[in-house]
Amino acid sequence: MKDSGFIDTNIWVYAHLDVDDNKCTTALKLLETLPILVVSTQVLNEYYSVMLKKKVADTLIQDNIEVMINISEIQLIQIMTLRLAHKIKLQYGFSYWDSLIVASALEADCTVLYSEDMQHKQIIENSLTVINPFK
Repeated sequence: MKDSGFIDTNIWVYAHLDVDDNKCTTALKLLETLPILVVSTQVLNEYYSVMLKKKVADTLIQDNIEVMINISEIQLIQIMTLRLAHKIKLQYGFSYWDSLIVASALEADCTVLYSEDMQHKQIIENSLTVINPFK
């Protein structure tokens, strides 16, 4: 999907937690400037889990998730996503959860995956580039 960026969980968390001003500002700017945001159902679930651990009120988390859903294209996790994630895991040595993020981004035809968790500027399957916006 042209001009789309797959947004990993950590970007959303930084955007909604005012723990690190630089990371919060960078995350918010990224989310505001990308023309098309893509997330997977995995990202929405991880976001919920992380924010609960950070003691954020459940109603605020739900409100944030509704906004994320409304401003993003949602990539559903399918059986083929799980199979692709396993292939990615074996080929690149990522964790299973990172492989599932990569698989979802590839299935959505994203050209960029914004994440703090993987190697900056790594190219995956000759079509997806990992960008750490905090570098």
